[in-house]
Amino acid sequence: MNDLVAKIQAVLPQVAKPARYTGGEWNAIVKDHTQVDLTVAWTFPDSYEVGMSHLGSLIMYHQINRRADACCERAYAPWPDMEAKMREHNIPLFTMETWTPVGGFDIIAFPLLYELTYTNLFTCLDLAGVPLRSADRTEAHPLVIAGGPCVFNCEPLAPFLDVAVLGDGEFVIHEILDAYKQWKEAGRASRRELLRRLAGITGCYVPAFYEPSYRPDGTIEKYIVTDSAAPAVVHRATVDDLDAIDFPTAPVVPNIDIVFDRAQVEVFRGCTRGCRFCHAGMVTRPVRERSPEKVQQLAREVVRNTGYSELSLVSLSTADYTDVANTVRKLSAEMTCAGVNVTLPSTRVDAFSVQIADAVQQVNRSSVTLAPEGGSARIRRVINKTVSDRDIRDAFKAAFTAGYKAIKLYFMIGLPTETDDDLRAIAEKGHWALEIAEEILGRQEARNVRITISVSTFTPKAHTPFQFEPQVGIEETQRRQWVVKRACKDRRIEFKGHHSESSLIEVLHSVGDRRVSAALLRAWELGARFDGWTDQFRYERWVQACVDVGVDIKYYAARRKGYGEVFAWDHLFAGVTKEWLIDDHMRAMAETEVADCRWENCDVCGACMAFGVQPVLKPAKEGSL
Repeated sequence: MNDLVAKIQAVLPQVAKPARYTGGEWNAIVKDHTQVDLTVAWTFPDSYEVGMSHLGSLIMYHQINRRADACCERAYAPWPDMEAKMREHNIPLFTMETWTPVGGFDIIAFPLLYELTYTNLFTCLDLAGVPLRSADRTEAHPLVIAGGPCVFNCEPLAPFLDVAVLGDGEFVIHEILDAYKQWKEAGRASRRELLRRLAGITGCYVPAFYEPSYRPDGTIEKYIVTDSAAPAVVHRATVDDLDAIDFPTAPVVPNIDIVFDRAQVEVFRGCTRGCRFCHAGMVTRPVRERSPEKVQQLAREVVRNTGYSELSLVSLSTADYTDVANTVRKLSAEMTCAGVNVTLPSTRVDAFSVQIADAVQQVNRSSVTLAPEGGSARIRRVINKTVSDRDIRDAFKAAFTAGYKAIKLYFMIGLPTETDDDLRAIAEKGHWALEIAEEILGRQEARNVRITISVSTFTPKAHTPFQFEPQVGIEETQRRQWVVKRACKDRRIEFKGHHSESSLIEVLHSVGDRRVSAALLRAWELGARFDGWTDQFRYERWVQACVDVGVDIKYYAARRKGYGEVFAWDHLFAGVTKEWLIDDHMRAMAETEVADCRWENCDVCGACMAFGVQPVLKPAKEGSL
């Protein structure tokens, strides 16, 4: 161990941002491994700055460490310069808390938030000295598990995972640890027996127990369950009462700037707005809220225990929180007196949401972010983004009236049925903002207004109504970006387009099946690392990898799927039924919107019934600030 410490200390001055690897942060938990029965290496497959921003990782770190019989330590994918030094000096992947080799832990847990981090998982396992393929691991190797939104189609990673954990982790992690502990105390006789124990836990998917068969045309015929311990369909684990679970009020505070460097309190989970492209909104249903009293209590504690000057109320759409007006008012008044700025990370496109953002951002007011997603009213009906042109104009008026001088607008291109008129309507919204700025601020002051229009490329995701849709090709994506950019004629409008080639590779991951796994591994062997970072992504590696292993990218990205087709994720149940997804896709093609079921009658998507959760219904009208 002393030799390892010396090696690490020797290489840290030679790499960028050595604090990514030093540890020793405020609130980090260090336990004596000899005094616990179970050790977990929570290994984030991206950089320290990204991993430390992930609230889910902080929650799970807290959940595991609150057990007296377990310890959880953190590890992160090393940046390429550090990876090179680690390989040169034979340094294994190590944890932040004690610089212990990850390969010596009982369990290695990966949170999978974004498909283009998958190759980093291979880097972490390889540096840890753990066989990449599950079939090659013995009883002496750590159990490799993964969770997070991406596991709802984890088939491209199936050969490399022992267990994928679907859904909320707060309760299921303890069932996993208990099962592992029992297996360990029984003598670790058979790794398969451990997997059979885990397969019986709700939310645990053991890929080795499922075997796909294919039709002559390449589509999936069916999945065959190869072990009686495994269910035919794996159901998501779900927490029904957020007030009842332990939330980390003393999270680890990073030593360096990170992506989201602020205190965070989760106000609710789930979303019922029904955006047809949105994976998170479909796989986290139904909505479950924390009580306002609990939110306020947690906010006080986390700020006191971290010293942050910014507090973020986190959810998929915080403005949809039932008691948002009163909660925001009380928290903002209390936190502002202490010099703490309260922020909302996600703002709905209406004037009420802008008023909320204005109410909380009293200490450090900058820009307001809105996500209309679609430029025209027609395309917004297709994607079920229930926002009218009037809503958008009213939001602009509210923002400029509140004194904002910068507005960030997020849109998608490549959406089903999209036309050039829909694309030009994106730029039109930027011009609307400038016109309204001149009306409210005056022409002279409006010269300082800045509008940012960011467009990402639609990527079909599993378990959504648009899972049947193809993605437009690279050349067509670039053409559509140019249509929008050309229409943004004012210098005060900045256009930002997402990398079209990385979007194509993302599809390979998001709707790929088990056959894609060979391409992922080959791309890693060719040097693919940190593909989610524009400066690190190399499209030619992926093209070469797919050629080498015989994977046709267009088969996954450019093909429209039939309603009767078996998908690689059909045996992983997120809560919304496939029948409802088909119905909603039909409504999309008919340009028919579906109302938020928290306001209107239930549309019978299946989620509430599947998990026995009482839906959180909202009052007829939102309160005002």
